[in-house]
Amino acid sequence: MSLTPQSVLAASKGLVVLDEIQRMPELFEVLRPICDEPHRNAVFLLLGSASPNLVREVSETLAGRILFVDMGGFSLAEVGPARQNRLWLRGGFPRACLAPTPSAWSRWMQSFVRTFVERDIPALRPGVSPQALGRLWRMLAHVHGQTWNAAQLGRSLDASASTVNRYRDLLAGAFMIRILPPWFENLGKRLVKSPKVYLRDSGMLHYLLGIEERHDLVTHPRYGASWEGFALEQTLLAHGDREAYFYATQRGAELDLLLLRRGRRWGFEFKCTDTPRTTKSMHVVMQDLGLEHLWVVYPGDLEYPLTDRITALPLAGIPNLPTV
Repeated sequence: MSLTPQSVLAASKGLVVLDEIQRMPELFEVLRPICDEPHRNAVFLLLGSASPNLVREVSETLAGRILFVDMGGFSLAEVGPARQNRLWLRGGFPRACLAPTPSAWSRWMQSFVRTFVERDIPALRPGVSPQALGRLWRMLAHVHGQTWNAAQLGRSLDASASTVNRYRDLLAGAFMIRILPPWFENLGKRLVKSPKVYLRDSGMLHYLLGIEERHDLVTHPRYGASWEGFALEQTLLAHGDREAYFYATQRGAELDLLLLRRGRRWGFEFKCTDTPRTTKSMHVVMQDLGLEHLWVVYPGDLEYPLTDRITALPLAGIPNLPTV
């Protein structure tokens, strides 16, 4: 009797791992009746690129039968505070973070970028120009942490705003970038309503900016933006990215991250300084949003109060906050 995916998977026992599942979307239909079988002896772990096509296929065929788990890179809680600067510089991809030398890290990043652009992008979304998307990816490194402006990027890329938005969504679906939406409500103020865009992996950001060593980072114009994106991502790894926003008014008051948890509002400012202090913007935001507390997250080691509701906090203290 010839073996088929149906017969092999139906007879499986224990944990069954299916890697690169997006390359065989027909398996979703095969798995649906198997998952409905009350006497099945297997649990299926599906691994693959987080493409929009993949998510849509799974939602249509395995609704109610599947649990999604988004996997990030190494977190600071996993590598330890002593390796904070290494994680920040090299990023959370395991082979990149653990590379023995900066040149080995750079070679791995180069290979990853080329493979992603030349192989993964055409597989994820046929018809998309890998070269154009690769150029946009590099452009985004230079506007990391800024509000989204599709028209401006489109002019640089010689593409329409709709094309740039489509490429952005593809990069976000592949977990290469994070689109952080703005928070706005009827406050009687003119608010920024375009999202912010960050490269999710700080090592990828540094590679695309040509940064290999620590001394290159601290003298780079995007040094502060790099810390903001790194600390933001570590905060969301620790506390989840649901109900996460930024806040900004046209008059200049800003909050890097707003988390809504259990009916309360928690604020975060990410400052790359040795001595964080309060600003007028922080007090305005506290009043505008009714924050329960605001933490100023910085690269240092000491936690101390700035006011009764604003605290300077080392990044390593993020996992211990009572925000969830």
